[in-house]
Amino acid sequence: MPSPITAGAVVYAKDLPRVSAFYAAVVGLRVTHAEHDHVVLEAEAFQLVVHAIPAGIAASIEIADPPIHREDTALKLVFAVPSMSTSRAPAAEQGGEVDSPEREWRFQSYRVCHGHDPEGNVIQLRELD
Repeated sequence: MPSPITAGAVVYAKDLPRVSAFYAAVVGLRVTHAEHDHVVLEAEAFQLVVHAIPAGIAASIEIADPPIHREDTALKLVFAVPSMSTSRAPAAEQGGEVDSPEREWRFQSYRVCHGHDPEGNVIQLRELD
């Protein structure tokens, strides 16, 4: 039996496959369910649902290349990663980014760095120090 989900988040995406692939590749979430309008990714007791933005709304949204960071939101997703340095290449390959090592800082027992997914949603990665 899978572990019970105790925390989770929903991210709305214009490009459902691309955004889902980013979170799987960069933070190691595994796809546990997928349908035409959403993908469920999980790690231990956390679940991330990437949900497609309805087509009528998505048509009016333009994602720049590179994406503009969506920093004007009240929430930021935080993910633990085994290695900040090995997260940078998959992030770039999937259309996102993890900021350079010069922008890292320490918080509690973690090395921390910001990044963004392919649609500009800002994330924070934490590596146990």
